[in-house]
Amino acid sequence: MRDPIAERVRDMKPSGIRKFFDIVSEMKDAISLGVGEPDFDTPWHIRDEGIYSLEKGRTFYTSNSGLMELRTEITKFLRRHYNLSYDPAHETLVTVGGSEAIDIGLRTLLEKGDEVIIPEPSYVSYVPCTIMAGGVPVIVELKAENEFRLQREELERAITPKSRVLILPYPNNPTGAIMERKDLEKLTELIIRHDLIVLTDEIYSALSYKEPHVSIASLPGMKERTILINGFSKAFAMTGWRLGYACGPENIITQMTKIHQYCIMCAPTTSQYAAVEALKHGDSDVEEMRNAYNERRRFLMHEFRRMGLSCFEPYGAFYVFPSIREFGMTSDEFATELLKRKKVAVVPGTAFGNCGEGFLRISYAYSIENLKVALGRLEEFITELRSGS
Repeated sequence: MRDPIAERVRDMKPSGIRKFFDIVSEMKDAISLGVGEPDFDTPWHIRDEGIYSLEKGRTFYTSNSGLMELRTEITKFLRRHYNLSYDPAHETLVTVGGSEAIDIGLRTLLEKGDEVIIPEPSYVSYVPCTIMAGGVPVIVELKAENEFRLQREELERAITPKSRVLILPYPNNPTGAIMERKDLEKLTELIIRHDLIVLTDEIYSALSYKEPHVSIASLPGMKERTILINGFSKAFAMTGWRLGYACGPENIITQMTKIHQYCIMCAPTTSQYAAVEALKHGDSDVEEMRNAYNERRRFLMHEFRRMGLSCFEPYGAFYVFPSIREFGMTSDEFATELLKRKKVAVVPGTAFGNCGEGFLRISYAYSIENLKVALGRLEEFITELRSGS
């Protein structure tokens, strides 16, 4: 029998995020600082709306594009927070998480051999989704000295006649980096001149601590060449509800919807009704969670400075990305030894691209109490490394 597995699938590496957590799940007294999932429960009024939808028997398919009420609330939310205006009927698609939107967005845009510019370190799905869509990933290695912000000259060097899409992953997972308006404005002329389409993944847009998030789609000349991807997992603590959305030009959203209707049909109905409630009445919940994350962020930065661990200050998402280069270990070695010796799980920076070598991703989507215990163990570990024990 011939090999039944497609080569592009066989060659795809499993997610580097999961390796350590399969071990943690069976390790007594271990603490994980690796999962990018809010420790908050979905707010009660949002859960109640989901429960009510079930009680009312609203368990049918929705429109392929999603409930019109939800799409309308999505456009109101984007207008209210990011000064963006989309037509809910023709420029908005509800998806199964932001991950589906990334996948079908790339499948819609790419012909075989088209290049996708991907700044790294970044979310693990971009490269495999590009390959599955027939595209060619072109990696831009971001630098800590630039706070992991994409620089104009870095983008310019990556552009070739085959360049088709730029992925813009800010606020960033895993680094916590942001792109401010002044950073984005340096890129737009280049993007327009080379006729690139931007896929902007803004799933962490509500979790920005320095200043309100700015979407590149709001800048002059960019809305018509941008697919904006967002969702409910991070801001509203709704990871398991599996709900996201894409907004963009009608001609692109129409084709994304076509793929979506064949592969998915529609996003979960119960989740859509709950999301309507989240958008209508959830701004205060988001603010409360953002304030808590910011407190944890500042605590971690204070502790890193105190123990002499180098880390640029992140202003978005709920991750820090400290450097462990001083210890002469690879990121994987450091994370493995930390787990074995101190029962603390973190993610090696290399899970998010080769240029993540020498860094760790630590999530602060955990309580201050758990963070204190984990950092105490981390300090013991690095003290032992510095003393040679």
